[in-house]
Amino acid sequence: GVSSCQPASRLRSNSAMSLPLLLLPLLAAAERSEPSVANGQLTPPDLPFPPMPSDAIIGPTLADSVNRWPPKRQPLRKDAPNIVVIMNDDVGYGAPDTFGGPIHTPTLSKIASHGVTYNRFHTTAICSPTRASLITGRNSHHVGAGQITEAASGFPGYTGTIPKSAATMAKVLSEYGYDTAAFGKWHNTPIDNLFKSGPFDQYPTGLGFRYFYGFIAGETSQYEPRLFENTNPIEPPRTPEEGYHLTEDMANQAINFIRSNRALTPDRPFFIYFAPGGTHGPHHVHKEWADKYKGKFDMGWEKLRNITYQKQKAMGWIPASTELPPIEEFMQKWEEIPENEKAFQLRLMEVYAGYLEHTDTQDGKVIEELERQGLFNNTLVIYILGDNGASAEGFHGTIDELLTENSLPNTAQQQIEVMDRDFGGLDALGSKVVDNMYHSSWAWALDSPFKSTKLVAAHFGGTRTPMVMSWPKVIQHDPTPRSQFHHVIDVAPTVYEAIGIKFPQHVEGMQQMPLDGVSMVYTWNNATAEGRKSAQYFEVMGSRGIYKDGWFASVLGPRIPWAATNETRMKEWSPDTDVWELYDLSKDFSQAKDLAAQMPEKVAKMKEIFMVEATQNKVLPIGAGLYTIYYHPEEGPHSPLTEWNLHEGMTRIAESNAPGYHSRQSSLSTIDVDLPENGSGVLFCVGGTSAGFSVYFDKGYLYAEYMATLLYRYIAKSTQPVAAGKHKIQVRLIYPKSESLYPPADLTLFVDGANVGWVKVEKSIRLVFDASETFDVGMDLGAPVSLSYAERAPFKFNGKIELLNVKYINGTSVPRDVVV
Repeated sequence: GVSSCQPASRLRSNSAMSLPLLLLPLLAAAERSEPSVANGQLTPPDLPFPPMPSDAIIGPTLADSVNRWPPKRQPLRKDAPNIVVIMNDDVGYGAPDTFGGPIHTPTLSKIASHGVTYNRFHTTAICSPTRASLITGRNSHHVGAGQITEAASGFPGYTGTIPKSAATMAKVLSEYGYDTAAFGKWHNTPIDNLFKSGPFDQYPTGLGFRYFYGFIAGETSQYEPRLFENTNPIEPPRTPEEGYHLTEDMANQAINFIRSNRALTPDRPFFIYFAPGGTHGPHHVHKEWADKYKGKFDMGWEKLRNITYQKQKAMGWIPASTELPPIEEFMQKWEEIPENEKAFQLRLMEVYAGYLEHTDTQDGKVIEELERQGLFNNTLVIYILGDNGASAEGFHGTIDELLTENSLPNTAQQQIEVMDRDFGGLDALGSKVVDNMYHSSWAWALDSPFKSTKLVAAHFGGTRTPMVMSWPKVIQHDPTPRSQFHHVIDVAPTVYEAIGIKFPQHVEGMQQMPLDGVSMVYTWNNATAEGRKSAQYFEVMGSRGIYKDGWFASVLGPRIPWAATNETRMKEWSPDTDVWELYDLSKDFSQAKDLAAQMPEKVAKMKEIFMVEATQNKVLPIGAGLYTIYYHPEEGPHSPLTEWNLHEGMTRIAESNAPGYHSRQSSLSTIDVDLPENGSGVLFCVGGTSAGFSVYFDKGYLYAEYMATLLYRYIAKSTQPVAAGKHKIQVRLIYPKSESLYPPADLTLFVDGANVGWVKVEKSIRLVFDASETFDVGMDLGAPVSLSYAERAPFKFNGKIELLNVKYINGTSVPRDVVV
């Protein structure tokens, strides 16, 4: 790269030639005020910048010398904008009332009223890949993020590790002098890196952010989240009973960051990446927010979808010619829901609506702080409504979303019965005691006017999301939607052009791969500008699509997110026999008319283009995203250990790096304890509200509880209280040979070699107990596993644990040191 020590006149000449015209007046004003500052768009330097040379005069003695600090490098224009990128989670295109939907989104409306809107903006259809694309400006597979981190594999496009050759926006902007911070969900750290000792290079702070506050997982409880500050696991500052809610906490933390920046480093602009976990499951929000929507959805999902569609057309958000596709195959119709289940389904939707309004309101608190500080006028705000479409993972409506992830059988009626029996009925929905998600057909309705939902890369219900941008100092408000085809990879190039820098060729000595995205600056003050994105591929777990110059060809893929897993379909699936669809997007906004049968030659050409893009971006082999999550879970990221020696007080051990109690993982856990009279408390546990395994004492009785979600609880209890004193406690979990997806197990308790309790675990957890809950020794941090001690959590053991030994064993044998 060219050093920033070039003559100022040369730098100004270069920048004037390459900055967009709309930014030239700002540049000229800055140059007039500070002609010696390196303003504007530089020939890309290598990062980090070299140290500035010293101006000190060095003589033989201090008397002959003059102390002068090196001048401070000024690589940015004096008026470089602050950058705030907001991205919510799992929100449907048709959800916000800003654009015709049923849910109040005042912050989205506010940003839209100050800037410009985009109605053909796209994500990847799933969270980790979208987030990797956003922060790097490259396609997800290109940077190893073709699947969520929990389902990573050894195929280059699916490793879950962002390479050093793909420096993030945060890294580049930090080197240019920005204060950078990320708040909220971070789903781009390999799960086998989640140790207190690191490595930390794939944490937010390792990828360029100077500060991070949030959670490192796909989801977490909004009331009892597993938080991190920078690289350190921390506990929430308040309890749910004290009114704590994670999204509110994150907004307050972002506000504190802005205030600190203004108070202590006002010369630095800032970049904030604000990514709340809302509205990903579990749908957690305080009752008063859900109550705002009582009765608002009584018409059912088909009518809701049609009402939204009509409003979208009437306000010009979608073309008047847009057609509304019919309900999806295998998706339940509202008329098919039994009357005694409708109250459950309606309340789930009311809770979700309150959750989205609440999330958008917290987004707004950050914007309000910009206004209070007088910063809003010179802040580029990019508000992406969702990282993908609305989620169908709630299936038939659920009080425990991990049922779907672990392929456990369930019905809505079964869940209603558990909700009424254990949690007091409908008021439990949205609270900390359940992990609820709405029916998949609500997700479809909120994706109006498109087909499909999250996890489908073939249809815009999975990939298209509203996006708005404002920068009052530069962008003139225009209510006309920008209809150029764009993608989340285009955000980083837009930010770089707005700031006036080019992406570096080298960062920390590593040659950088080119950006895959294109800047959207050209659209800011020209609604009808010709689009600059010619092609864009999409792929998630075999669902795939290709955009090329107004045409779109796609394949649904082997998985149907709103239907039960079809084992035959999954086992027999081959990309070579997939049936492709074809759409002319210049005439068909919603992919309502499949032209594949009429235009086979066009389909063939589009398939060729997809393969070129797939090869260049490391998408191949097609279906690699399914390899560890479905076909070979045993080859997914997990601890290589088969035996652990753990000690009291060891907590926040990631489930992926801890002893496993999942299906087919037979184990023997041995705990040497010194038990007081009527001893109580957790010896060890893993998981949380959604599912988990806990071994604990309560009033002297020994318990082991295997919770295969809220629907399937199995508890072994000792026949007598255990006397005070030193004991060897053993918990044996044996999985006999079984072909079931959720095989049974025998759970047996031993005290000093004697069998004291047993229970049959009829259904086990196949993949994961919880997305963010951890393994704890001597207590149960976060959301408690067991209802038996939920009100006493963390239920710290009141005796002493000398040692916990866990080892995997042959499921058909009995360890010699255990007397049955």
